[in-house]
Amino acid sequence: MTEYPWLDEFPVNDECLYLNHAAVAPWPERARQAVADFATENVAFGASHYPQWLTIETSLKRNLEALIDAPQGSVALVKNTSEALSFVAAGIDWQQDDVVVISDQEFPSNRIVWESLKRRGVQVVEVALPWEDPERELLAAIARKPRLVSISAVQYASGLTMDLIRIGEACKASGVLFCVDAIQAVGALPFSVQAIQADFAMADGHKWLLGPEGLGFFYVRPEIMDSLPPSEYGWHMVADMGNYDNKDWQLAADARRYECGSPNMLAATALNASTGLLLEVGMDVVATRTVTNVLYLKELLEDKGAVFVNPLLDQRPSGILTFHFWDHDMAALYQRLMHVGVICAHRGGGIRFSPHFHTTEDVLNDAVDVLEELLDTE
Repeated sequence: MTEYPWLDEFPVNDECLYLNHAAVAPWPERARQAVADFATENVAFGASHYPQWLTIETSLKRNLEALIDAPQGSVALVKNTSEALSFVAAGIDWQQDDVVVISDQEFPSNRIVWESLKRRGVQVVEVALPWEDPERELLAAIARKPRLVSISAVQYASGLTMDLIRIGEACKASGVLFCVDAIQAVGALPFSVQAIQADFAMADGHKWLLGPEGLGFFYVRPEIMDSLPPSEYGWHMVADMGNYDNKDWQLAADARRYECGSPNMLAATALNASTGLLLEVGMDVVATRTVTNVLYLKELLEDKGAVFVNPLLDQRPSGILTFHFWDHDMAALYQRLMHVGVICAHRGGGIRFSPHFHTTEDVLNDAVDVLEELLDTE
């Protein structure tokens, strides 16, 4: 029998069949406790202990740097992935007819931000990700030397995991900026900005990182940080932060230059606890358990006649399994699953299940049993 030493951290397993970490994840118990303690302290003492609060912010940045294998000082805290992508779009000195390459499977955040640059003469090229070789068209586009390539590490609807090392090497060889939307990878799979040679990477904390909405990270490769000026300005992003009388300000030397104002300390408290748990468990264990859960679900669903959107799941595993059944209304089936407590998503024309490392086999078995009952009653 599989042991789950972290079950006390996730009582959600007892409350519902939760298979929706690719959307919004339940917090671990330690995040709830950290927020409760923060609130209690705030009620009793206000901001008396603010210097101690700032140590939480620093701890969170160190956790995030560890999770993405980033140099110290290269990660900023931002509101969400969209904000970080917007910082890249707003900060680059675009020229007429510059080209941005994306894929045809991107979440809207990694499409709309680039399309907004058309008014500045920037062209957006959208390429397919063919199953026989998902990177083929991207590499061909990179060979034509666009200004930037922006790709999701894992595609949100299909669960396709991209070969980021291959893409990063091609970008490096052609002098192309490489931007990675890592929201469906970090916290579920090992991820290294250095190994993939990313110039920019970003993710929210509310999916696989098990934190609240409203806080994420933005990585900028230190060597190019000075070429990406901030697009927001305030007291928090200056080198001499806290010296409010200094009129001769300079940008912070590190990624704090992208944090214009007061930090979201409440969310940082929760996300610091959640990322601490992931590091404590170990990303190798987290990834192995997550992938094992997905492949186990795939095996169960194969026996029920499911058709899988991503035929490469065995070779390129992720935390996402999207499937459908012929002659069944997937939108209606999704609503019925949600109604009976199987928490999932309707994506890519099918049902998307996304368990995390802590999801038990009992939850997976029960969810498929419920699914089968619903199919039988249609």
